[in-house]
Amino acid sequence: MAADDRNAFEVYRDRVDRPLGRLFREYGAPQAHWLVTGMVANVVARVAGLIPPVVLGVAIDAIFTGTGPYTLPVVPDAWLPTEDGAQFRLSMLLIFGSFVVTGVFTYIYGIAANNFAHRVMHEVRTDSFDQMQRLDMTFFDEKQTGEVMSVLNNDASNLEVFLDNALQNSARLGVMVVGIAGVLVYYNYELAVVTLAAIPLMILLTLWFMRAVEPRYVAQRSVVGDLNTALENALSGVELVKTSNTEAYESERVEDASHSYFQRTMSILRLNFVYRPGMELLAGLAFATTFAVGGYWLENGAPGPFTTELTVGTFVTFILLTQQFVAPLAEVSNIIDQYENAKASCERVFGLRDIPVRIEDADDAVELGGAQSDGGTRDGGIRNDGGTRDGDRTPAQGGDHGGVAGAVEYDDVSFAYPENALMDPAEADERVLRGVSFSADPGDTVALVGPTGAGKSTLLKLLLRLYDVTDGAIYVDGHDVRDVTVESLRSSVGYVAQDTTLFDGTIAENIRYGRFTRIDEDGSEDDGGDGGGGGGDEEAIRERVIEAAKAAEAHEFISSLPNGYETRIGERGVKLSGGQRQRLAIARVVLQDPAILILDEATSAVDTETEMLIQRSLDRLAADRTTFVIAHRLSTVTDADTALVLEDGAVVERGSHEELLAEDGLYAKLWGVQAGEIDELPEEFVERARERHVERAVERATESEVDSETLE
Repeated sequence: MAADDRNAFEVYRDRVDRPLGRLFREYGAPQAHWLVTGMVANVVARVAGLIPPVVLGVAIDAIFTGTGPYTLPVVPDAWLPTEDGAQFRLSMLLIFGSFVVTGVFTYIYGIAANNFAHRVMHEVRTDSFDQMQRLDMTFFDEKQTGEVMSVLNNDASNLEVFLDNALQNSARLGVMVVGIAGVLVYYNYELAVVTLAAIPLMILLTLWFMRAVEPRYVAQRSVVGDLNTALENALSGVELVKTSNTEAYESERVEDASHSYFQRTMSILRLNFVYRPGMELLAGLAFATTFAVGGYWLENGAPGPFTTELTVGTFVTFILLTQQFVAPLAEVSNIIDQYENAKASCERVFGLRDIPVRIEDADDAVELGGAQSDGGTRDGGIRNDGGTRDGDRTPAQGGDHGGVAGAVEYDDVSFAYPENALMDPAEADERVLRGVSFSADPGDTVALVGPTGAGKSTLLKLLLRLYDVTDGAIYVDGHDVRDVTVESLRSSVGYVAQDTTLFDGTIAENIRYGRFTRIDEDGSEDDGGDGGGGGGDEEAIRERVIEAAKAAEAHEFISSLPNGYETRIGERGVKLSGGQRQRLAIARVVLQDPAILILDEATSAVDTETEMLIQRSLDRLAADRTTFVIAHRLSTVTDADTALVLEDGAVVERGSHEELLAEDGLYAKLWGVQAGEIDELPEEFVERARERHVERAVERATESEVDSETLE
């Protein structure tokens, strides 16, 4: 797929064909019984509402003025009484009964219509959310959070309004127009021509409005996403906004987005200000003309070319039905408004649904840790350098992690970030990783070091299949990660990122997140592992949560909180310090008990004393599992079995701490700076750092004491 300057929403939205028809095919069909029930009840209620004016007109002519027979449409005369008293009682009964029927079937219509609308909206929102979760990280790298929120919230709500109101009101309008027109023509076709003359003009006005307003709704729905993005960015980064004193700047950005939304909305309203009064004017003219012509007819006889007789009862029926006729016609503008809004929203919903999912299970994917896993590398050996294998080395077996040993191999891996979610990564030009090859036995610890932007985090995100490799392959226990199920792969890998993610909830809920939050098909909680403690044994789960917190050196500060493990930590854990948040993230991974562990600067937000305690816990955690450590502070990885030094996306050095120091290469230079053994970095390294846009960090490294941010 070629690159496209537009974002994924815009491209796939434009490709959606007949969005509302697709909505009914995919989501309306399973709920058709609710729709049919609502439509039938709506028709019955509306037809029943036509009975009082008809009966009243007949009663006036037959009972009060004696100018006509007591006859009712579609009712045989033999069924009707002939005496005035009986006719009056029947008229009262019919009028009262029509109101009862209208009320009962309006209730049925409301229940059925709302069930249909809300069930469809629920399915649309959940399917859209599921689709969003299945998209690879390239989609989210484009920062389209506001667009996604707009689809899940605003657009889904617009569809609900259309399905609940506009659809049923359209049916009501159809019944009213056809029914009233039929009754009017039945009683006096000549006066009916006068009443219905406005309909062709209304149709022409409606067609003009639909053509003119549709592109404006598309533009409005788009800027809603922009506004949501601006709001989300400002709120999620409120601490940075305040500490940077940029409130005015963020207010200006939100104001610009809001003003764009205001302009798009006003462009729609300006058309509405023409269309709605126009429809009301035409409907009002129909009523006024009917009253004027009918009144003259009664007073002076048939005017002009008209020849039929008009009775008082028929005139009253015309007036009452014309009033009922005016209201639905005046509501056409609302129906069109909701229709166009829903159409634009529907295009965006299916635009999201149609974005291709790249990271998904192969048709013949196997469970990692199943019977087919061999527990080692593909040929039972370990690749120690760029091209040779040590066939005599047998992988050491790790602990019991659901049958996953944790042998990892990178085979000539290259990767390029696509420019956007529409581009195939294979078509991207600039590689951020180039020909990386290495392997690790179960129980090994591999350190990844190097300058910021060298590709360390990206390299390990490929292991989790947050992205897929552009070239080469990654193997776990001899399986290409693309050939195992994503769920079993990610369940076997624990990831502690530098930027900790916590959710609004209690501390206990955040620690148990993942291990005890996956849901089985029967709806019960899955413990995500060997079943120890069980999903339903709350006391056993709590004990395991506490054990994990102790292992992460978090139990002490948790116990000091007023509500302990039941303390709510706020959105993104804002009530906790950075070090406390990081310890909760480590506890979460301890509880997960994965076969493979990834630590991406896992102790970057804690003080030296806490780091020492956590490092001790991490050492215990890493003892029987394959561990990858990304570190800028080289002192934290001196005990690693192997250190890989990355620069510009390639492994330029590899070996133990002592071996790399002996090589006197980049690793040795970085170690010397951090240890204070040399005052400045070599010029060639400084130049490369400048090229990676980190000149400021290098200058700090060459000036005085170097902290953990030197390499950035």
